[in-house]
Amino acid sequence: MGIVHAIQRKPAGAVDDTLTLSYEARFLRRKRLTTDAGDTVLLDLAETTSLDDGDALELPNGGRIGIRAAAEPLLRVTGDSLPKLAWHIGNRHTPCQIAEDHLLLRHDHVLAKMLRQLGAEVVEIEAPFVPEGGAYGHGRTMGHDHGHDHHHHHEH
Repeated sequence: MGIVHAIQRKPAGAVDDTLTLSYEARFLRRKRLTTDAGDTVLLDLAETTSLDDGDALELPNGGRIGIRAAAEPLLRVTGDSLPKLAWHIGNRHTPCQIAEDHLLLRHDHVLAKMLRQLGAEVVEIEAPFVPEGGAYGHGRTMGHDHGHDHHHHHEH
């Protein structure tokens, strides 16, 4: 299919093929990928990019390959105090998908235990994961070191 150098963010219209990827696999710069129809494409972007569900890879011939979020093991979190639970998840710099009545995060037994201790109901599910974008990650929550061996200064 060729080499892809550009992405389109949530374009309207049909796509020629799809690529179903997990949350981790949607963070790319240069990689050979196999589409859902079995074709091969080489992604070669200028910088590492977080692809979102609904984005598309722009093919050299003008065609598009749509990006789909794959189902993966998640924790569905509910409880009386979702803002408090979301704060504890965010305080650990953990990617989180936020809905009106629940939170979704990647399966993690340590976080599940912590959330249950905070009074949350935590259920293991399989679903596409499309978390909120990070303020510094341009669409992706990036880890942030709280150690004291780094040399930049910031306020919390």
